[in-house]
Amino acid sequence: MLTTPTTQPDRIAIKHGFAWDAQAAYLFDIDGTLIRSRDRIHFNSFATSFKRVTGFELSFAGVQLAGNTDTAILREACEQAGIPAKVMEERTEAVLEAMRRAVADQRGQLEPIRMPGVEEVLRYLVGKGACLGVASGNLEAIGWIKIEQARLREWFKFGGFSDHFSVRSELIAQAAAKAREMAGANATVCVVGDTPRDIEAAHANSLPVIAVATGHFSFDDLSQHRPEACATSLAALLAHTKVDQ
Repeated sequence: MLTTPTTQPDRIAIKHGFAWDAQAAYLFDIDGTLIRSRDRIHFNSFATSFKRVTGFELSFAGVQLAGNTDTAILREACEQAGIPAKVMEERTEAVLEAMRRAVADQRGQLEPIRMPGVEEVLRYLVGKGACLGVASGNLEAIGWIKIEQARLREWFKFGGFSDHFSVRSELIAQAAAKAREMAGANATVCVVGDTPRDIEAAHANSLPVIAVATGHFSFDDLSQHRPEACATSLAALLAHTKVDQ
């Protein structure tokens, strides 16, 4: 119903000794990992909100979106447009709040599609006793709206978002700290994402990562960054695991 097929052949690579399904807690990225969006509501909210609050036009051509954070995307677009830094410094919260309202007002028009195997993997991990959270470059209100519209909210107990962190490794650190508050101080925490930035942010925090090629990056692209596990999709990873059991 809310799933999207994958056309690439299944490929799996798991680092020797890494049990991808035996971690105490998991931090899932949203866009490209859990879902993809057929609409442009979130993306359009950047420019419309910025103009409404500041009066300036923004272009996002040349700004890396995949794996980035909402706050960093705005900052980089401002730098690219030559907008004085003080404009963003003084109006950041007003712009972010305008974005939150814009997406909330259009939540009924969001069209999230679950990536292959998402709910099956979430159910499987919870069944093994794992604590599930979100670690996303989205603003918190926007991220939860997307998850709710995709009917996945029941699986997640907490989240880490970009409202106060423009650097992805910092929001991962915050989310990992929350995970250990819930699962235990020594709990193993694993990141699940679809971009090299997810891998880099996880490793910057000494966390293992499962990379899935369901976003803009291929299996080979992601493998070059040495994730502990890499798969063409979560569906492929789960199928491979069940065959081996």
